[in-house]
Amino acid sequence: MADIDDSLLPVAEALEAFVLRGGKRLRPAFAYWGYRGAGGGDSDQLVATLAALEFVQASALIHDDLIDRSDTRRGEPAIHRRFAGRHRAAGWVGDPDAFGDAAAILLGDLCLVWSDELLHTGGLDPATVARARPVFDRMRGEVTIGQYLDVVTQASADTSVERASMVARYKSAKYTVERPLLLGAALADAPEPVTVAYSGYGLPLGEAFQLRDDILGVFGDPGQTGKPAGDDLREGKRTFLVAAALSAAGPTGRELFDRWLGRPDLDQDTVRRLREVITDSGALRRTEQRIAELTEAALAALEQAELEPEGRRVLVDLAFVATRRTD
Repeated sequence: MADIDDSLLPVAEALEAFVLRGGKRLRPAFAYWGYRGAGGGDSDQLVATLAALEFVQASALIHDDLIDRSDTRRGEPAIHRRFAGRHRAAGWVGDPDAFGDAAAILLGDLCLVWSDELLHTGGLDPATVARARPVFDRMRGEVTIGQYLDVVTQASADTSVERASMVARYKSAKYTVERPLLLGAALADAPEPVTVAYSGYGLPLGEAFQLRDDILGVFGDPGQTGKPAGDDLREGKRTFLVAAALSAAGPTGRELFDRWLGRPDLDQDTVRRLREVITDSGALRRTEQRIAELTEAALAALEQAELEPEGRRVLVDLAFVATRRTD
């Protein structure tokens, strides 16, 4: 990028910071151990190839923060805020926020381009990569579709549990666990019983991962999550947690949600009151119970396939990492 123009160096620096300094690396971890569980061996080429998933994740997060107008990510300014700030600091002409929005769209797109490039230049045999390519394509399509479903669900104010579960499945569940596992399995040329078990493990675990994310988006500690407390409530997210609260809350609680859900000016006192509605309605308990049930189903499915022992053990550990996290 420096060979093209010095003005691109802040782009490289921003993406280096975003991709390398933070994040849980769950998607490449599931892909790696999906490969290892199916009998594949470790290699630098495998790690480099699966790092493509981090660029897909960076693209999704950069665009997601722009769509949600989020101020922060991982305790730092979101990409669109970072570049709006750069515009203001430089005293450039035009609207700083419009510049920041344009930068976020382009940087997110660039990460998606680089994910393609790294998948094919990580060093694995081209025939091996070609075998996994359909899974990679399906995963990227599904997460984009899931993001649109999330947007249209907020716009239509659909707060049904069924709708929330569908959005969670396509925006997060398949993308976070199932597809990375199947990507690793395809690279390893795993037999059908392994891929069936991986789907049986990945789908419920991915949904449980998203439900934990929903809880953290309302009850999480900003020092751990890197986002303001109650941010999902300000953004008007129609999550399983919110849908469960609205289905069980009394008239006063529903009225409070109708008035404040999706309001950018939502203050901390009102966040506290909305949290009380969620807790008192039993929605928090119901969501925690659902996480436990889904995790149990995932682990049961994993037992149905013959996997390499270390791979199986780590996938069991990852199930608890994904569903018991605090950030």
